[in-house]
Amino acid sequence: MRLGVNLGYWGAGNDADNLALAREADKLGYAVAWAAEAYGSDAATVLSWIAAQTDQIDIGSAVFQIPGRTPANCAMTAATLDTLSGGRFRLGLGVSGPQVSEGWHGVKFDKPLARTREYTEIVRKALRREKLSYDGEFFTLPLPDGPGKALTLTVHPVRDYIPMYLAAIGPKNLELTGELFDGWLAIFFNPEFAPELLANIETGRAKVGKTLEGFDVVPTVPVVFGDDLETCAMPVRAYSALYIGGMGSRDKNFYNQLATRMGYEEAAIDIQNKYLAKDQMGAMAAVPLDFIDKTALIGPADRVRDRLHAYADAGVTTLTVATYAGSLEERLQTLRTMAEVVESAGLA
Repeated sequence: MRLGVNLGYWGAGNDADNLALAREADKLGYAVAWAAEAYGSDAATVLSWIAAQTDQIDIGSAVFQIPGRTPANCAMTAATLDTLSGGRFRLGLGVSGPQVSEGWHGVKFDKPLARTREYTEIVRKALRREKLSYDGEFFTLPLPDGPGKALTLTVHPVRDYIPMYLAAIGPKNLELTGELFDGWLAIFFNPEFAPELLANIETGRAKVGKTLEGFDVVPTVPVVFGDDLETCAMPVRAYSALYIGGMGSRDKNFYNQLATRMGYEEAAIDIQNKYLAKDQMGAMAAVPLDFIDKTALIGPADRVRDRLHAYADAGVTTLTVATYAGSLEERLQTLRTMAEVVESAGLA
């Protein structure tokens, strides 16, 4: 099992801390540092900055928003980052959500599966440095009856093939992940619930004559070390409540739906009701400790070590650590302890 580090969003006042985390992960032999974007900092600029100040660790977008870039621009960005980093870039994509897609980017949030398929095909074609022509439902290149011409990417990526990942939650999107992508960026990953999700990915892999061998399963997992479980769970509550209760609308919240499918329907409804009523503290308190314990790594190092085997048995190949400790030194120590724990568990 490889380790990654999730740097989250930039510009929240912890930028120097995140750079220190990336550098420490690089020294510790972590495989990849991921950066996110929503409607603040963009991931590409952050990853460029991280790549310039690290030596070996891969850099990855988790994720580039599909509505935020044309597929050609996405290919340009990926090729440039791969070149600047010396072949260390991983391209993670996601459809975002209806509020951000339509409210921030001005792109209709319709038929996300079909749009993702077309987008991915165009990005792949561009990165292969083929003349870019495409005739789809969402994208037509070049535009007909105009001066546009089929062009070829002028940048030569370091590698012939840049690995691509998809952030996916729903069954059909997971199937698409298996069919078209090299890895899956997972959230709220519960090892005991994983077989149901991975079955969808396997269905997609089978469509193109592939298995899960070589496929990268990459959950982002909150990690907090300490003696008391409830104390460790506290910093994870805000994150869980935000996603389950406040991401998306009441009718379209993919994380809420995932929690429901995992068996936490009553809690998911309660969390959402309280969060949308602006009772954030109540929403945090409504997150079951059992849900946090199943989807995060909390408690003493020995307990985390034992729990890691469930992740390995569930097929996790790269476990991305999201640090929720208080100070920078505590967050750095979390990365160090995780490296030691994975080693002692015999999973490194």
